Formats: sequence, C-alpha cells, structure tokens
Amino acid sequence: MVRRRTPSTPAVSLSATAARHIWLRAQCLDQFAPFGAGPEATERAVAHLGYVQIDTINVVERCHHHILWTRIPAYQRTDLAHAQGTAKSVFEYWTHALAYVPTRDLPVFLPAMRAYRTAEQRPWFGSVTSADLRKVMRLLKRDGPQTIRDIDDDVLVEKTHLWASRKPSKKALQLAFFRGEVTISAREGMLKRYDLFDRHFGWERAPKPATARAIVDYKLDRALRAQGIVSLDSICHLDARSKAAVHATIEARVNRGALVPVAVDGLNKATHWAESRLLETSNAPPPDLVHILSPFDPLIIQRKRLKQLFGYEHLFEAYVPKEKRKLGYFALPILAGDHIVAALDLKADRAARSMLIQSWTWLPGHESRALKRRIEDSLDRFAAFQFGS
Repeated sequence: MVRRRTPSTPAVSLSATAARHIWLRAQCLDQFAPFGAGPEATERAVAHLGYVQIDTINVVERCHHHILWTRIPAYQRTDLAHAQGTAKSVFEYWTHALAYVPTRDLPVFLPAMRAYRTAEQRPWFGSVTSADLRKVMRLLKRDGPQTIRDIDDDVLVEKTHLWASRKPSKKALQLAFFRGEVTISAREGMLKRYDLFDRHFGWERAPKPATARAIVDYKLDRALRAQGIVSLDSICHLDARSKAAVHATIEARVNRGALVPVAVDGLNKATHWAESRLLETSNAPPPDLVHILSPFDPLIIQRKRLKQLFGYEHLFEAYVPKEKRKLGYFALPILAGDHIVAALDLKADRAARSMLIQSWTWLPGHESRALKRRIEDSLDRFAAFQFGS
C-alpha cells in the first residue's frame, strides 16, 4: 500500500518582533495584572502557564513566588499555600524541573509516577531499601503529614553527594513522592511536608492515567497556550525523547488546519508553528510596562529561544567563579515593553529590609534616565513584596 502524501502547507512569514509580541502575550507579560488578585489569581496563573518552577536559591525572593508576583502584582505567598494545601488546585511534580502544576493535569503525570515503581527507572534511588519505604509510609499513615525533621530515629549514613541527606528516610520520602505514593501537602519555606497521596487529595474517585496520545496532546497544548509560537525545542524542553511523537501530532494538526507553519525572519533553520488566529494581531506591550524577571521565569529559562526572539543571551552565573562573571551572581533580566533592556544583580538584605544592587548592566542602546526611573519604581514594588511592606 502506498500512502499519498498530503501537500505541504506553506509557512506564514513573521518578523521576529511579531513573534516576540505573540510570545509575550502568551506569557501574560503584556499587561500589568492579567490574572487579577487573590488566591484565585494564583490558580489561574498556574493553570495558564502550565507549570511554575521551584528552586531553592534565596538571594532574592524564591523563584516560584517571584514568577507569580511578576504576573500578579497583589500576590501573597499565602495564595500559593492555599492553592496547594486547601483548594488542592496545584500540586508539585517534575516537569523539566520540580514545579507547581495544575491538579487538573495530574492524569498526565500518573504514568511517570508508576514508572518509578520499577527499579530500572530509578537509579538515583538505588540505595533506598524496602524497609526504608515501609517505615516512612507507616509513619505517615499513623501520625499524619510529616516533614523530614519530624523523623528523628534514623540511623545516619554518610552523604553520597553535596546535596544529599544523612537520613535514609529523606531519600525514601523522595522516592515515594516520585512514585505517586506521597505528595507534598505544604511547604514551610523550602521544608516539605509530605502526606499520603490519596489522603491529601481525598478522591471520591481517583483519576486514571492519561494515554500516551493524551500526554503528547497535553505537551503541545501547554506550549501553544503559554508560548504562542512553538518549536520542537520549545515544546520538548529537556525532553528530547518526546520530539518524534510531538512532531507527528503537529503534522496531523497542520494537515487538518488547526496549526500553521511559521517562518520567523532570521531563523531559517528553526521551524515554528502557531494557531492562525494568533497571527492576526501582534500588538506590542506598553513601552512603559516594566517587569523584573526571575532567571527561572518561563520566558527566560529556555535560553536558546530567548536569544532567538529577543537577541539577549542570559547568563546564570551563580555557579561561575566570581572573577569570570559578566552579569553577576544572580542577575535578573529587566523586561521593558518588548525588549530585555538590562540585567540587575540583586541581593535581598533581609536584616536591613533593603534591596542591594550589586551591579546594573545595560544592554546596548537602552540606557536612559526615564527608563532607569521606571525600573527603580519596579524595584521599589519588588522590595515591598520581598519585605512585606
């Protein structure tokens, strides 16, 4: 049997500027308060973005709170705690990194959780014994939600790496988390409180794992919603194994007219796609709108895409020797309108309740007194959020 090839769909030509505007709109960075305020705004933001990355670095506000504050100026840290622990509308799991994701998407993650129950899928947890797992599960069943600090009867072992714990129970809890047997029900700073998965969610009927096809659709739809214009690299960030299946799904949607190929000027080797309705308008954000971005913000985390569409190469230099840094230990990109205009290396002095500017690096062609004043106004807001004033 010979399969007849569908005639190729011509690509829509788009300027890099228009592509940038579409991406900013999809990231909800073309407005000041796109999600409103209150706990529901946090739920809406996580649902739209698809994930909000979690990281331990605490030089300024932790990135999960920072990412949400960027899009919700009235954001309170308790809003995220409410979404996780009370409304249970978000939960923690691994995307390309540990992240908050919408609970509505939990079926997509269940197959990965089940895969962790086989030894060959979890080499990192090879030292966890069945006895370790039984112990932590027994404690949770008997005593309710626990942090690792609540477990004080472990026989301590030597660390296997810098970030490891000497408590075998910690790695056992982590494995149970990846297996979907426990979940993180709350955080106190970065201290995780674990609970039994089913008890935390209180299911009347537990969700069923998504099919392989539904997972591919989810990855594509999440990228289309939060990126606007997508490429295989942007959809499958740090997930190269999914590229073949995602590409097949893209081709199917192009063939039925749900997506169109996009040729972005200056990116001859990179193929992009979008929904045609998004290409009809691509208005620039207000030029006086300033956002101080986390280096883990979804707009920044994909460095290659950022450079392609913004012409800006962000350097994360926390692990670079001081004498080799160009932007600083924890530089934050500054978005003004539709351009990255500067990178500020900031540090929160919590004792003095002030924000220290370690260095201020302007990008060529953007330095001006008026823009500096607008950035300083945003820094004042950021400091007020940091220190609760």
